[in-house]
Amino acid sequence: MSLLGIALLVALCIPIIGLLLDSPIARAVAQRLERGTPTPSSGDQDLQRRFDLLEGDVEVLQHAVQELREENQFLQQLLEESRQRPALPSDGG
Repeated sequence: MSLLGIALLVALCIPIIGLLLDSPIARAVAQRLERGTPTPSSGDQDLQRRFDLLEGDVEVLQHAVQELREENQFLQQLLEESRQRPALPSDGG
């Protein structure tokens, strides 16, 4: 019976371990372990890589802001045009 209990315990622990390993904390720990301890020369490369990533993110954000501005201008024009249109006549019936 104890062998069956151990097998059942292991079977129940597998999904729990899977959830823990797939968590954001476990991913962060794995990334930190992959990077290892930076040496001075690799630290410069790491900073350059981070800087390049940030530049790319800024470009994406600038593009998104520009699209939002254009959408805002379009909506403002629609609102102004709707205010300038005369109201539909009532049926009077």
